[in-house]
Amino acid sequence: MGESLVQWLGVEGYRAEWWRTGGEAVQGLTRAKPDIVICDIRLPDMSGEEVFRAAAPTLGQTPVLFITAFGDIDQAVRLMRAGADDYVTKPFDIQELMRRVRDLVSRRAGADETTLGVSDSMRRIEASLRRIADVQSSVLLTGESGVGKEVAARFLHAMSAQRKAPFVAVNCAAIPDNLLESEIFGHEKGSFTGAHTRHDGFAERAGDGILFLDEVFDLPLGLQAKLLRLLQDRRFLRVGGEKMLDFRARVITATNADPETRVKEGRFREDLFYRINVIPIAVPALRERPDDILPLARTFLEECAGVLDRPARRFSPGAEEEALAYAWPGNVRELRNRIERAVALAEGPTIGTGDLFPERGPRNEIESGSLAQAREGAERRRIITALEEANSDVTAAAERLGVSRSTLFEKIRKLGIQRP
Repeated sequence: MGESLVQWLGVEGYRAEWWRTGGEAVQGLTRAKPDIVICDIRLPDMSGEEVFRAAAPTLGQTPVLFITAFGDIDQAVRLMRAGADDYVTKPFDIQELMRRVRDLVSRRAGADETTLGVSDSMRRIEASLRRIADVQSSVLLTGESGVGKEVAARFLHAMSAQRKAPFVAVNCAAIPDNLLESEIFGHEKGSFTGAHTRHDGFAERAGDGILFLDEVFDLPLGLQAKLLRLLQDRRFLRVGGEKMLDFRARVITATNADPETRVKEGRFREDLFYRINVIPIAVPALRERPDDILPLARTFLEECAGVLDRPARRFSPGAEEEALAYAWPGNVRELRNRIERAVALAEGPTIGTGDLFPERGPRNEIESGSLAQAREGAERRRIITALEEANSDVTAAAERLGVSRSTLFEKIRKLGIQRP
């Protein structure tokens, strides 16, 4: 069966390495960095479960698919709970197995590729988040409303070893002040009028994962003192409680305010600011990273069309040019909302300028803009696509476009295209 699988994987375009015993696999996995591991549960010298547990520290996010006989399904389910990704039972359809391999590998590739954006600034932020994913220091994300601070926090969580632990998000500005303490720390039954049962707060529910406090600078001063104590002592009391509880989660905070101004005005404790600002990360506004606009827009278009079951599949050239020219005061949140509305109301497969910006009234997509603008817009989109297809190799992209390398470099400069 192993030889057959190696041959099938070769036909599918994969380069397979075949270890015939569990011992070979454990030793090999300390050196290799595979895109996927396919493992039988019953091996000559040990079980697949023993291999998995021995190799787990070095596997990282590598997906693991187990092959098992019907009688070993309980063990396969136990492995899934321990972090394995999938299993198939013998006898299995080879095409179905290859489909699962493709899905798992593409999911792994998606985790390894850029997630937050293609611009240089977002790539740098993503690289920073990857580096600190398993550092327990507090992180403060700053930036305008709608830039994607929570998305960045969730990305950090997904990259960490605690990615299967809870991610608990709290919007501190959305909860009334008189309820905040109870919501964050929880309360005991009978601790106040209306407390008919015990309530576990966000700090307790976060467990070994992440407690994300959005708009943390809107916390009232009294609660700021209790948050400081939580971070210093790593212990807390439920409201009305007497037993100290351990706090194990990592704290990530975010704000669209100017932290230093809030501290100077006395609206935020300086000692708490230093405690949460161990690793500061500023997320830029969407207008400051125009290279992200169209990739994000296309991703949102695909997602919304699928969720809403609508035919919309592409933007008109005019819509893309208008999107690039627009300032996006609401940032990524506004971009997504506009696309969701356009997809919901679209009658055909193309999202036009009027769909994306209905407040401007209906427009003739063909007549808007000069011929030079239309030509430059088309050239820009085609060059970007060619660079993406060629993995940013200018020589390969030039061959695809039928121009010389120097001509393509000049076009990239003239059109302001930023290469990854």
